[in-house]
Amino acid sequence: MTGPAGAARRDVTFHSSGKLCAGWLYAPAGGWGERNACIIMAHGLGGTRDAGLEPYARRFAAAGYAVLLFDYRHFGASEGQPRQLVSVRRQLEDWAAAVAFMRSMGEIDHERIGLWGSSFSGGHVLVTAARDGKIAAVAAQGPMMDGFAAVWNIVSYAGIGRALALTWAGLRDQAAALFGRPPVYVPLIAPPGQFAVMSSHDADSGYRAITPPGWRNSMAARLALTLALYRPRAYASRVKCPMLILACKTDSVAPASAALAAARLAGPKAELIEYDFGHFDIYVGSGFERSCGDALKFFERVMPARAE
Repeated sequence: MTGPAGAARRDVTFHSSGKLCAGWLYAPAGGWGERNACIIMAHGLGGTRDAGLEPYARRFAAAGYAVLLFDYRHFGASEGQPRQLVSVRRQLEDWAAAVAFMRSMGEIDHERIGLWGSSFSGGHVLVTAARDGKIAAVAAQGPMMDGFAAVWNIVSYAGIGRALALTWAGLRDQAAALFGRPPVYVPLIAPPGQFAVMSSHDADSGYRAITPPGWRNSMAARLALTLALYRPRAYASRVKCPMLILACKTDSVAPASAALAAARLAGPKAELIEYDFGHFDIYVGSGFERSCGDALKFFERVMPARAE
């Protein structure tokens, strides 16, 4: 299959805890060799592979990398019921399964597998690399490194009432799950002042700028009960490979302070680049060009596309 801009792309699936995850596998420019480096990618909170990530995948593939871009279980083209369920544990299982899938391919160099994550998955890639121990490089842009900081950020712009309302919805959703009932859903995004997980000044317009037709603006509310407990930055010191953290100084969703803290905890193996724009600006226009270019320079330096 040929994707946008002529990128060679084919549909693939891999198993994660008994369910199929759907992915797009991009062939490296120049064709497959015997030892190809690869980059594995997935989206952030409520995102699917067709929501603004293809331009990154195509750019990495054009530079000579094999690229796997996949949907988490419960989202997009992947299996999993109920739909729109954000589970940190399951998404981390999906990341581990994606790494195992690429290692099963004879054309992939097991020593040159990199991870790229954005927003919520920017934290996932740190955790995955720390647990795996054999990942070659990690790039995280606008990363959600501290769930408590993210929740407090919601309180800061929407008020404590919004956080309590999300928690109440989460309790109802968890109760529904225990009794085998349909999930209680909440909107992912909404304009400022309206009820949603994200309703900062740029959340609604910024997210919609990268979503495809048919994207579902909802998620199962139970994440509200556990989000504050997820703190990927605690894994930063355990990551053995080179790490690139791209922080947005005016990030309205994933506070930049947590990203900076993760870089400090990682020590000299981490590179930090700060941008003077917001969380959603990083996906489009000059924000995309800068973030994609910086990530590609990093990967080319620490994990060359072709084996020497």
